[in-house]
Amino acid sequence: MTGKELAKEMAKLTIQALEDKKAEDITVIDISEVSVLADYFIIASGSNRSQIQAMTDNVEELLGKSGSPVKQIEGYDAANWVLMDFGDIIVHIFDRENRLFYDLERIWRDGKRIEPEELKK
Repeated sequence: MTGKELAKEMAKLTIQALEDKKAEDITVIDISEVSVLADYFIIASGSNRSQIQAMTDNVEELLGKSGSPVKQIEGYDAANWVLMDFGDIIVHIFDRENRLFYDLERIWRDGKRIEPEELKK
């Protein structure tokens, strides 16, 4: 499996883990053509601290079990913006207010937006 294929599988698992915890407005941005940071940014929203932490825990557990341990997690305690770095993918889980404020979709508009359903194919 190539690096890009592995990143796609990781992205699929991440979406599944987020959906399992009722994440809202999941956005996937393919940034492989515009950045060396990662292949995908995955952005999701939660409605409160407990849900955001549960989403974070579920993503970490599911990807860890698949052999992709998280390299770093930032913002877990406050849980208004959690950043999870898995190398090939970077996951951002926001509360609604901070997602609107930071607007990563606008900042990374040069990347290619992918519908989560497309990755599942």
